[in-house]
Amino acid sequence: MKKSLFPTLAVLALLSGCATTQENAKPETAESEPAALVNDYPTRDRVDYVLECVAKHGGLTYINQYACGCKIDKIAEKLSFEEYESARTFTQMQKTPGEAGAAFRDPKQSKDLRTRLKDADAEAEKACFVK
Repeated sequence: MKKSLFPTLAVLALLSGCATTQENAKPETAESEPAALVNDYPTRDRVDYVLECVAKHGGLTYINQYACGCKIDKIAEKLSFEEYESARTFTQMQKTPGEAGAAFRDPKQSKDLRTRLKDADAEAEKACFVK
């Protein structure tokens, strides 16, 4: 009973051709970074924002859904996801009473990020919702 080596060699040839080396990898350029920064918000966080926004604007309609999606895109143009996430945390936790909330209310970074988020939100509201 002779076995052919052809199937084994074919599989090895296919597998060895699939590996990517650093030489073949496409280098990242500085030009591609700005687009990545605008789209650095995870999908889950975008969806959470849109659902909260839709609820605040009276429920799910096509117009509310579209406008709320527009709003998070406009905010993403102004704040990186890290800044957005920090600003939301500061905003939510500033209501903590007493000394425990002071860490979220009082630092300059907290005030600056909350102000930037509030300004970006107001600009996005004007740009995306038709009044």
